[in-house]
Amino acid sequence: MVMIPSTDNHIHVDPINGEGPLPVAQKFYRSGGTAMIIPNKPTWTVGEDCDFKRAMELVVGYVEEINRETEVQAFAVVGSHPAELSRLVREGTTLEEGEELMRGALETAQEMVLEGQAVAIGEVGRPHYEITPEEMEIHNRLLLYAMELAKEADCPVQLHTESAGPDEFLEFAQLADQAGLKREKVIKHFSGPLVLQEENHGLTPSLISSGDVIQAGLKKGTNFLMETDYLDDLSRPGAVLGPKTVPRRTRKLFNAGLISEDDVHRIHVENVERVYGIELVF
Repeated sequence: MVMIPSTDNHIHVDPINGEGPLPVAQKFYRSGGTAMIIPNKPTWTVGEDCDFKRAMELVVGYVEEINRETEVQAFAVVGSHPAELSRLVREGTTLEEGEELMRGALETAQEMVLEGQAVAIGEVGRPHYEITPEEMEIHNRLLLYAMELAKEADCPVQLHTESAGPDEFLEFAQLADQAGLKREKVIKHFSGPLVLQEENHGLTPSLISSGDVIQAGLKKGTNFLMETDYLDDLSRPGAVLGPKTVPRRTRKLFNAGLISEDDVHRIHVENVERVYGIELVF
C-alpha cells in the first residue's frame, strides 16, 4: 500500500474535557495521519482561573507530548478566539478594556511564535454569531493587529470568522495588504471550497473535510489545506469531524482515483510547508 501523508490543519486536543493529546494523536496516526496543526482552545474550556497565556502554554505542552510520544508531527497555533471578547463583555468588562486584553493576548501569541513554540497566530478574527456594531469594530481592529503582528513574526494567521464567501475573502485580503502580510499567509479556517483565485483572492482556504466540500474543492484545484475542527469534547463526541476523518478521506479519494499521489503531496505537504514555513519529515 502506498504511504501517503495526511495533515489536519485545524484539530484540537483537550485532556480536561476530552480524551487528550495522546489518544487523539494515536487515533489520527492509526488512520494514516502524519501531521496535526493544533490551536489552543478558549480559556473557559480550561477553567475559571485560566488566562490567555496559560491557555497557549497548555497547547504548546500538548504538542511537545505528541511529538515526544507518538509518530505524529504536531505544531501549535496560539491566539485569542474572538468569542473571548464577547465573554469578557458579558461578564462586565468594558469593550475598551476587553480590546486591550485581547491585544495583549495577541502580543503574547506573537512572542511564542518568535520563540519557536508555535507556528502561527490563531484562531483569531470575528465571531460567527450576531454582535453589536461597536463590538464588530473592535474585532476588525484586532484582526488587523493580528495580521500586523504576524507580518513582524513572518508567520501565518488562522482566521475564525462568520461564514465567508468571495466578498469576505476579499475583505480579509485587503486587511492583509494593509498589514503588509502576504495573502497566502492568511488561512481561512472552516472554509468552503473556495479554491479558485477569484474566489479566495490569494488567501489559503482550509477546507472542512466533509466529502462534498473536498470533492467540490478538488474540481477546482489543489491549492488548499484540509481540517476537521475536531473539538475533543466528550459532551460532543466526534464534533465537528472526528480525528480519523482527514487521513481516511484522503485515502478513500486516492484509492478511488480521484486524486493522485502528487495531489496528496501538494495538499498535505507542499501547501503546509509553504504557508507555515515548516518542514514535514516522512
